[in-house]
Amino acid sequence: MSRVSKPHEIVERALELSTADGCVVIADEESSANLRWAGNALTTNGVTRGRTLTVIATVDGAQGTASGVVSRSAVTADDLEPLVRAAEAAARGAGPAEDAQPLVGGVPSSPDFTDAPAETGSDVFAEFAPALGDAFARARSGGRELYGFAHHQLTSTYLGTSTGLRLRHDQPNGTLELNAKSPDRTRSTWAGRSTRDFKDVDPAELDAELAQRLRWAERRIELPAGRYETLLPPTAVADLLIYQLWSSTARDAAEGRTVFSTPGGGTRVGETLSELPLSLRSDPHAPGLESAPFVIAHASGDGASVFDNGLPLTSTDWIREGRLEHLTTTRHTAGLTGLPVAPAIDNLVLEGGGEQSLEEMVAATTGRGLLLTCMWYIREVDPATLLLTGLTRDGVYLVEGGEVVGEVNNFRFNESPVDLLSRATEAGRTEKTLPREWGDWFTRAAMPALRIPDFNMSSVSLGV
Repeated sequence: MSRVSKPHEIVERALELSTADGCVVIADEESSANLRWAGNALTTNGVTRGRTLTVIATVDGAQGTASGVVSRSAVTADDLEPLVRAAEAAARGAGPAEDAQPLVGGVPSSPDFTDAPAETGSDVFAEFAPALGDAFARARSGGRELYGFAHHQLTSTYLGTSTGLRLRHDQPNGTLELNAKSPDRTRSTWAGRSTRDFKDVDPAELDAELAQRLRWAERRIELPAGRYETLLPPTAVADLLIYQLWSSTARDAAEGRTVFSTPGGGTRVGETLSELPLSLRSDPHAPGLESAPFVIAHASGDGASVFDNGLPLTSTDWIREGRLEHLTTTRHTAGLTGLPVAPAIDNLVLEGGGEQSLEEMVAATTGRGLLLTCMWYIREVDPATLLLTGLTRDGVYLVEGGEVVGEVNNFRFNESPVDLLSRATEAGRTEKTLPREWGDWFTRAAMPALRIPDFNMSSVSLGV
């Protein structure tokens, strides 16, 4: 066998080798670059590259179609035939796949399918790194220490099928996390950004934001648990609504297992969830948040099906003007529930019509309230209500009469994002944000800050 090395050639050769009734091959070519720093100085940097190949074989039998999925990294030409045979053996040894559907066909091929994969490298930080060095100098002169990391990843995905699909998508993904500490380490705060290319992130802006929060923390105020008017910044809103999106599969709702279920069967599609004109949507072409415009499914699960690989994706409203419009479906679960086909899309945008910045929302707080920095350790308590628990982190601040007057202790909270949407009284300006809790899995989000009149801080936490 010839030495096949280019990703599109790997895909074509794997399809040629397949003797299954149907075959899907996904080649992911990944490169990444990173910078890390501590105490106002760079500590490490590096560049990595890798390849993962996924082969999905389908076998038609008397009882239905079975599928077998095998993924391996660092695949070479010599590894191809054993990988294809392993996927076919897995399919022949499996029972009929519940989500079986005809493989997708008829989609135009990507014109760049045969092009070399896109790659990132250290040059992605060419403008960012000097600006970060300037931020280190300002932080030293201001008596604070900066810690954090910048990571950029570029994944070129090549998808080919026995039905003729030849699709390609390049996905850049960049994250910046910056933590500032006082020299005695008693005060700490965090800021993060999501970016495609590090040209739209400004370390000086983030350092100034962190410096202000450290000044707020010079005064410490102890507060008891209770319900407080609370301003949730975009990063916290993103963490809550990403979990809501992950929990919005139509089948689970139709079978009575989630917050989107109705008593006696059925779903809450069509119900009003918020009196505010909140719209939650995903769009593969959203500016600055672009994601794959077709389904890429390496495995089947509650919200994805390997049989849907290559299915075109379009803008989908999950909530429109406060009304629940869609739950996530595969072709299979759409047939089960009678709902439209609405696969998951790898970004999330919440819009509420507001124009105020978070700072302006703080200034408009007439009474007493709390301003959060971010959340972490979010876990589900009750799927029937989507009750979540978690902790505040890296700064909770007391707002009185439109001004931040000090830092308060951390809390454990108990809240449902669906319930929060129904109780929110104000939404600010939508902006790109980095989820703190889910940033390792989901980075493309744009959210407004939300004002919640009675956010439930269920207990005092000793967390940082």
